[in-house]
Amino acid sequence: MKEEQPNKNSLFGKVVGDKEERKLQAQRETKSVWSGLGLFGMIGWSIAVPIILGAALGIWLDKNFKEDFSWTLSLLVAGLMLGCLIAWNWIQKENKEIHKKNKDGDE
Repeated sequence: MKEEQPNKNSLFGKVVGDKEERKLQAQRETKSVWSGLGLFGMIGWSIAVPIILGAALGIWLDKNFKEDFSWTLSLLVAGLMLGCLIAWNWIQKENKEIHKKNKDGDE
């Protein structure tokens, strides 16, 4: 029975030590409110810029090349789809990075 106690204590100590290390690492990596707003802004800009560029190009094409359809509306929608794709890829990259850090911390 005495042989089991040191093993349980050392296992318990390892678990507590691992949790403490993850907690300290999370405190070091804690991001501020401004960082969160910056992330939100980054996603917004990654959608807004392609929309604006598509609309601007569409307006120019509508003035210079008359068609039965609206270049502005077409490129506005294309810019929206491109911007959403860029934002989605960026979020996926960040998500993988977060999960990688969490997985490395669990080992």
